[in-house]
Amino acid sequence: MNKLRLTRWLVSLPPTLFLLLFFAAPSLLMIVTSFRYPGEFGGLAPLSALETMTGEGDSGLYGLTLETYHFFFSDILYAEIFLKSFAVATLTTLICLIMAYPVAMLIAKSEKKYRNLMILLVVLPFASNFLIRIYAWMIILGPESAFSHFVNNILQMLGFEPVMLLFSPFAVIVGMVYVHLPFMILPLYTNLEKHDPVLLDAAQDLGANRWQRFWLITWPQSLPGVFSGAALVFIPVLGMFAVPDILGGTGDILIGNLIKDQFLGTRDWPFGSTLSIMLMLTVLCVAGLSMLLARPRTSR
Repeated sequence: MNKLRLTRWLVSLPPTLFLLLFFAAPSLLMIVTSFRYPGEFGGLAPLSALETMTGEGDSGLYGLTLETYHFFFSDILYAEIFLKSFAVATLTTLICLIMAYPVAMLIAKSEKKYRNLMILLVVLPFASNFLIRIYAWMIILGPESAFSHFVNNILQMLGFEPVMLLFSPFAVIVGMVYVHLPFMILPLYTNLEKHDPVLLDAAQDLGANRWQRFWLITWPQSLPGVFSGAALVFIPVLGMFAVPDILGGTGDILIGNLIKDQFLGTRDWPFGSTLSIMLMLTVLCVAGLSMLLARPRTSR
């Protein structure tokens, strides 16, 4: 019994220490930072300072304050940025789902000798640098590119004005979908590969056509993979700042860009930590909802 308990401790201790050191400790540090005052030249004001940051002689309990949270909830601008980030993440997730489902089904139904090659092609973009791939889209969507000329020629034939593809919301969505599409394909493929084809044969024998077999058998069974892929796409997109920075315009500021600017631009670490906490709580809610929806349902 003691050996079994010791084995459990030896197995669980390394991942526990890893989570405490690289997740719990930074999260606790971020929470404490959100209640601090910003320094005069950026960063954080000393906790030992008894002088007020506002000049009124009241620095709060041990130099802690709720000022950043009050500022966040008192300005509707930040709620709009959150909603815009949610809209971009939702749209990206839906597009990835529509594009990834046929690809995952094709891989799952292919012969085993071709599956590994197809999966390799899906993950192959990860072999190159992330920023290089995003900068490649700047060339593809640039005003002098062949793709831009093709799109604008079609728009002119239809009677519309030419559009600027680069530095636009369209470019942001394209970049987001391109980066996160494999994260939707792989969970869907893992789920679809486990489906029992006997169920489809039985439904066909009972007179169900192809669409009925898909919507009544394949789609319900694939929902755990759909929810897992949606979480793997939605959550990273929600905090992404590199793609909007490179492909988006000045009006394409998402919550990830705002947090990055607070830490590296204005150097207001307390408010940046507050935004990070709000984003983390949102991500935890989305992850919990995804786990709840992906849980297998049993009937009475």
